[in-house]
Amino acid sequence: MDGKHQYNIDIIEGNEEADCDVRNNGLSKEIDYKIDDVPPWYVCFILSFQHYLTMLGGTVSYPYIIAPHLCIPDDDPSRGYLISSTFFVSGICTFLQTTFGVRLPIVQGSCFTFIVPILAILHLPQWECPKVSPNATLSMEEAAEIWMPRMREIQGAIIGAAVVETVIGLTGMIGFLLNWITPLAIVPTISLVGLSLFAEAAHSASGHWGISLFTMLLMILFSQCLRDIAVPHPKYSSKSGWIVGRFPVFKLFPVLLTILVSWALCILLTSIDVFESGNPARTDIRISVLVNSPWFRIPYPGQWGVPSFTSGAILGMLAGTLASIIESVGDYYACARLSGADAPPKHAINRGIFIEGISCVIAGLFGTASAVTSFSENIGAIGITKVASRRVIQYGALLMIMFGMLGKFGAAFVTIPEPIIGGIFCVMFSMITAVGLSTLHFVDLNSSRNLFVLGFSLFMGMCVPKWIQANPEVIRTGHELTDQIFIILLSTNMLVGGFIGFTLDNLIPGTDKERGLLKWRTQVTISACSPKSCSNSYDVPLITNFLREKNIFRYLPISPSYEEGRIWNSFLRWKNNVRNEEPNTIVI
Repeated sequence: MDGKHQYNIDIIEGNEEADCDVRNNGLSKEIDYKIDDVPPWYVCFILSFQHYLTMLGGTVSYPYIIAPHLCIPDDDPSRGYLISSTFFVSGICTFLQTTFGVRLPIVQGSCFTFIVPILAILHLPQWECPKVSPNATLSMEEAAEIWMPRMREIQGAIIGAAVVETVIGLTGMIGFLLNWITPLAIVPTISLVGLSLFAEAAHSASGHWGISLFTMLLMILFSQCLRDIAVPHPKYSSKSGWIVGRFPVFKLFPVLLTILVSWALCILLTSIDVFESGNPARTDIRISVLVNSPWFRIPYPGQWGVPSFTSGAILGMLAGTLASIIESVGDYYACARLSGADAPPKHAINRGIFIEGISCVIAGLFGTASAVTSFSENIGAIGITKVASRRVIQYGALLMIMFGMLGKFGAAFVTIPEPIIGGIFCVMFSMITAVGLSTLHFVDLNSSRNLFVLGFSLFMGMCVPKWIQANPEVIRTGHELTDQIFIILLSTNMLVGGFIGFTLDNLIPGTDKERGLLKWRTQVTISACSPKSCSNSYDVPLITNFLREKNIFRYLPISPSYEEGRIWNSFLRWKNNVRNEEPNTIVI
């Protein structure tokens, strides 16, 4: 799963230097490699490979959901190309984020938040997969004529929504958005991502419920029962020599271990013909994908053709974009906290969202069928391994790019039996739902007002899209494009539920404490140490001094020299000069 979690990061006001120390809370002393540290290159590769493995499960899972809705045949090598392209783009975007963006050791990868609006687009009548006779075989060229136009539609939607995200980061609008989006709007938005995908999980698992249940049990065993058990291994320390270290393998790699064990079982059962021919649990069904895939293939922009842009698809994709922005802000604070670093300043937050928007544009151009966002699994890995070096994640980005160019590497994952993926989905989607519901700890659940807003938004978020998808002909405005916009918007569970929750929570009277706004604002307040009192870890390499020398860049929200109140104060001075009044200022 893309693993979006909510973190309660307390921002304390007062003396700036004391603020930095309190935010770090002594965590910097526990970190083996801090953000700006540069371990030896061989250490970087070992540690980066660990981060690569951590994000492997969620990255591989995403193409399994989207490929059938794009109408890509099961035995088409293009499925492997899609996985390889996803790794390749994740590597590029991770490098951009760690080098020029928020500059925290944070990994970028495919986001399940976008899967709901994407499926809403692909469920439109014109994009439904054509019925093909079971005995018919399509050539790769014939199959491409079917699925590539669908991919180009998704590419255009992602790029269009990403442009909005880029503008939000560039203009510093994040603080304004967070003032209006409340916990009772976040809960249905995130929870409905998992709830609305139950049909996808059930369909994949139904191929062989025995294998799916075995996969679920392994996932529960590794991620919950054995998570606190560390495996002993030899470890060398410069101070004490060779010692016995303990590695939390089950906590770090539950998805990967589950896939490998279940996959090995299916290989064994296939080799002794326990599964009949054609059974989805067999591992040789898609072996032709591996055989026909090239050893080396470099993904490139426009590899599926020129993206197509429709306003309805772009508007539908904006729901996932806004949810991703809010969650990424929480991830930035969590990553800084676990890394023992200063809380990210405003310019770093703005720049992080700005680069994330550019990264989504790149993902759309390459055709990964998903936008990118921060991976919370890797943030948790930092807290466990005590390695927060930015350079390690940059090496990890290079590994992603390298593996993304190995065609057979991506094709190998296509041969994973579908029931295994179905079992993984059942656990992952339930966790996404739970992560959304976890935001409820901010609000008063003894309030009948809050219970009504929560229940109604969740129920209608499931009810309305289900009815619209079954009866798209009821939308008749007389204009085809307008009909398409309404169908996509009303078919997107997270958008419908989030909009209802947002509207009701801001209209129905309630105290800030009752609505959970007091605790919520504490978490998402964008404040941090000033550049004078804290480290320069968030400065943009090579150009920071230039940006600080030029006064004009103090107005740019993504610049390290950004002063938030300067634009407003300049406006007030201009207004007062026009009126010949005494100048006023505002302190932010």
